[in-house]
This record gives sequence, C-alpha cells and structure tokens, in this order.
Amino acid sequence: MTQTEVISDLRPEDAAALNVSPFEGPEKLLEVWFAPSAEDVRSGLRRVKREVWEEMLDIVKCKVLSVIEGNIDLIWDMFSRGFSYSESSLFISPHKLILKTCGTTLNLLGLPKILSIAAAPPPLLLSVHRLWYSRKSFMFPERQPGPHREWTEEVSFLDKLFGPGHEKAHRGIGAAYTVGSVNRDHWLCYVTAPSDEDDEEAEEEAAKDEAAPSSAKETPSLPQDFTLEILMSKLSAPGRRPFFFPDSPPPAAGSDASTSPHHARGQALSKEVGITDLFPESQTTLDAFAFEPCGYSANGLVRHDQGEGYYTIHVTPEEGWSYASFECNIPLPTPSSSSSPSASSDKMPDLETLIQRVVKIFQPGHLTLTLFVSSNTDDSPIETAQRTFFKALTAKTLGFNYKRVDKINYEFGGYDLAFASFERKAGWEYQEHQPDWKVVVEPTLNS
Repeated sequence: MTQTEVISDLRPEDAAALNVSPFEGPEKLLEVWFAPSAEDVRSGLRRVKREVWEEMLDIVKCKVLSVIEGNIDLIWDMFSRGFSYSESSLFISPHKLILKTCGTTLNLLGLPKILSIAAAPPPLLLSVHRLWYSRKSFMFPERQPGPHREWTEEVSFLDKLFGPGHEKAHRGIGAAYTVGSVNRDHWLCYVTAPSDEDDEEAEEEAAKDEAAPSSAKETPSLPQDFTLEILMSKLSAPGRRPFFFPDSPPPAAGSDASTSPHHARGQALSKEVGITDLFPESQTTLDAFAFEPCGYSANGLVRHDQGEGYYTIHVTPEEGWSYASFECNIPLPTPSSSSSPSASSDKMPDLETLIQRVVKIFQPGHLTLTLFVSSNTDDSPIETAQRTFFKALTAKTLGFNYKRVDKINYEFGGYDLAFASFERKAGWEYQEHQPDWKVVVEPTLNS
C-alpha cells in the first residue's frame, strides 16, 4: 500500500506521472418505457422486489446507497464497486425505468436483465414501448470496458436486441445518431420507436375517436414528456471547490444514508451552493450524498401541477476531468419575450431561470444542453427552447458570458430534440491555482 497524492487542480497530462487514474464523469443514460403512462400498467415495475433490481445492478457494477420514494417514482442513489465514489441513479416508475451511471459502469449489460424482469409472468408481462440510450462523448474512452469502448460497439449491442430482424419481439426498431461536431463535445443517442403493433393500435384508437360524437372526444391527452439535460465540463475553481471532502469516511453500501455523515454533508452542501433553491423546497424531497474524498450526487422528487417529476445531479470536481450534470423531467414554462423569469425560489422556475440557476453553481467552461419533448401537438416548443438556451447563457445578469458553438434540432417519431453547445467567452477567467486549495491524500494499490 502506498500513498498517492490526488490534487484538486490536477491536469490530465500530470495524471499518468502521479499514477492517478482519471475518472469518467459523463454518464451513460438508459431509459426504457414499457407503456405510454403509469395508468396503463397499474403498479407495474414498482411490484418488483428490491433484491431483483440489485441482481441487475450487480451486472452493471453498482451498489445501492439510499432510496427515496414518491407517489409514482422510486429513486435509488448508487455508487460503483471499485471506486470511492461514482455517482449513479436508478429511477423506477410503474411504466418506465431510468438507469444513469458514470465511471466504468457496464450500463448496457444490465439491459437484458431489465427486459427479463419486465417480461416475467403476471402481473408484469411487459414488453418495450420505447427505449432511449444516450451519452456525451467520453473524456477517456480507452478506459471503458465491455461494449462501452466504442459507440459502434454500443450500437451493435443494442441492435442485437432492437435492430432489423427483431420486429416480432414487439420492441420496435432502433436507430443510432451522432449529434454535434465529432471533433469536439458531441452527443450520442440510440432510440427506438413503438413497434408496428403499437402503431396499429394507435391508429385503431384514432379511427374510433374520429367516428365518435364530439362530446365523447373530450378525453384527456397524455401529458407532454419533457427531459432536460445540462452537461457541464471544465468547471471553474469556485464551482469545484465545495465538492471536496477530505475528512469524510468512505461510504458503506446498504447503510442507512439518512443518518450517515455523507448524507448530512450532502444535504448541508445542497443548501450552501444553492441546489435546494433550484425548485421550491416545499414541493421537493431531496436525497443528497457527499462522497470521499470528493464528488456529489443528488436525487430529488418534485411535486408539480401535472403530478410528480425528478431531478438528478452528479458532480466530479477534479480539475483535470471536472464534470457536472443536471437532468430533470419536470415540465417548465418557457417565458415569452415580454415576461420576466420567475426568479423567486418559492415558485416553480421557468426554463431560462432553471438553466441560469444550475450554471451559476458550477460555472462551466463548456456545456451541452439537450431537451427531449414529446411532439403530441402541431406546435413544437423546440425552436422556442433554443432561443431560451441562448438568452439564458448570454444574459448580463449571469455574471459571465457564453458563445454558442453548435445548435441542432432533430425530429424523431413522436419526439423532438433541441441540442446546443456553448463555450465560455474569452475575457471571463478564474484563478487557476488558488492558495487555499486542498491536497487530498488517498491510499491506492500499486498495480
């Protein structure tokens, strides 16, 4: 056993010389829907016992730290085996599952087990309605194991389950996309559309609706599905410093996180840096965890007018590979040009306000925003969202300014995507090496 210095402002070129392994912050995000809404499956996936899900997580190389439960969603905070920290989250609703893991986790290897669990005999017998798998381009792709070494390998793995020839499995056919410039930060996405059988059922329902009297047509439509991601790298020194905890003991899998010092420190930090102000505290249940010697994970359930949604934050603060992500599925209003953003923390934020609140916490040098929204109306909000992205990140009130380097809109079957990348403008810089930075000593094994 030797002592290796892990320095908070370590640069990638110095990592090899110090025998320090860089950590891959950008997550692998898998989302599987088994029905259009929770009402279609009753309890659905929520009936599955915890130990069954833990068998799947063993394949992915994750362990459960804590669980929070809402009316619909069940959220598990996790860390990866073999790492002192590796922020990961599992969201389970009756009709869908979201698995978000970072580091060298084997996210896709858990998919066959997920499909097997959902297809179990009654009361489940669920088949895939839609699937999304996405990730930002990796910082250190050569360190990834299994199918995650290359995007082409990930696509090949998914095609074996959802590619041409699997139509009879009623899973739909998958398609892979690269969004953004391939020689800088870009986003990779694999999506499936509903199977032909689902399409036929939808057409039959539409035909019945057309034939019905007008008074019978006034049935409520499905709520708009909305997912926002803000993926940030090159965090500023002030944005990284709060997420170092050199004096914390290591987390213990299976411990009661609600009473652990990691949980207490995570909750306190959430208030200190403004994470608890992202959404109204009175409507939010937050579970936050501070890892040792650095790193942070938070999962929140937020009650809103249409029901309940989630948000999740993962932070990797080391400067050489600093990264933070924010994701939420909470429907947000997009302010018109004549309205002012909802700045009060006791009100649900609009899209512009939420983006600014997140960015002010981490002050990234680079960030990518993606907005997935179901296009169940003729009026898509995607171009409006793009204007909001730009307005939020070029406002003088932000304190620093960004330039947009990529803007792409996509239309998928039933969904629209807004993608945009921004870089901080020259002229707003922070002190790279500050005297009050801490040196953390972490034991590592020589290979």
